[in-house]
Amino acid sequence: MSDQHVRIAHLAVARGAGRLLAIGLGSCVAVVIYDRQKRVGGLAHVLLPDPSAARDDANAARFATRAIPALLAEMRAIGAKGPFEAKLAGGASIFGSMLGGTSGPMGDRNVAAAREALALERIPITGSETGGSSGRSVTFDVSTGIVQVRGVRGGQRVL
Repeated sequence: MSDQHVRIAHLAVARGAGRLLAIGLGSCVAVVIYDRQKRVGGLAHVLLPDPSAARDDANAARFATRAIPALLAEMRAIGAKGPFEAKLAGGASIFGSMLGGTSGPMGDRNVAAAREALALERIPITGSETGGSSGRSVTFDVSTGIVQVRGVRGGQRVL
């Protein structure tokens, strides 16, 4: 089984066997979308809620509002048809209010934007490990649909 690391502001898809990993999620959110029938999955490592918070908006994977449609398009290109399900991890308040601005902490904003984008696509969220004040890492096994979330302070949860 091969592992594919999904860096910040990137996304990846896989079919059948393989694992997609997002390491060191702080305020970033890992959005996992899965087509259980076709065993096609994708993971987006989202940095910001939407392009309004950035100078450069060319990279769709950087933003929750754009990453989810882009992830679905790539999944469909390798055979996914749906129904889809989603899982979310990350969105911690690592820096407290330092990066929050008037709209709240960036982690909370990222989670809210991901939830809204998934709702627009009518994709149910079947598991979530978000918020808090410490980072996480995610391993998504595309053959089973299992998402493991490990906290930097210990502990592991299966979504």
